[in-house]
Amino acid sequence: MNYKSKIRLAYRFEIDQSATLTWDKYVFEDTYQEYLLQHQQFNSKENPKNTFRELLAENEKASQLHYLVGISANNYVQQLKGNCYRVADALGKNFLPFINYQLDIINTDITDISKHKIGITFYSPLLTYLGMVNDHFLLSKNTDDGNEFETFMIAAQNQLSICYLKE
Repeated sequence: MNYKSKIRLAYRFEIDQSATLTWDKYVFEDTYQEYLLQHQQFNSKENPKNTFRELLAENEKASQLHYLVGISANNYVQQLKGNCYRVADALGKNFLPFINYQLDIINTDITDISKHKIGITFYSPLLTYLGMVNDHFLLSKNTDDGNEFETFMIAAQNQLSICYLKE
């Protein structure tokens, strides 16, 4: 990557029954309840499937459940006010900004909530990449082609990825 490349970061985490954060617990419960409601339109009455993976193998249209179930997380995501609090800058003061998210169902079972597991990926706005410093991305929210940047640093870590690059 070149100095002053434009990048977008993606951060993904998973939520299952072992969630300890209150926010995660609410998202877990509401997405499960939404799945119970929505899966009915894709499940066969003659040959019903209990798990999402079985249902997906039987009916490819069931892939719409990712989006339909994801809608139930909208209010919780709005509470974050555009900041992914799981990824702090090097000073621990600012958080990864995000402009969009995508929820995906890893698996779930209509007979057992303990098997419910989802992933949520947050996508940052376009950022200016200025380099790496001690395993930290040196970034700026300023994407103009100027020579002065207010910067912040985010550690390279698991589940954090560059998902878009413009050199």
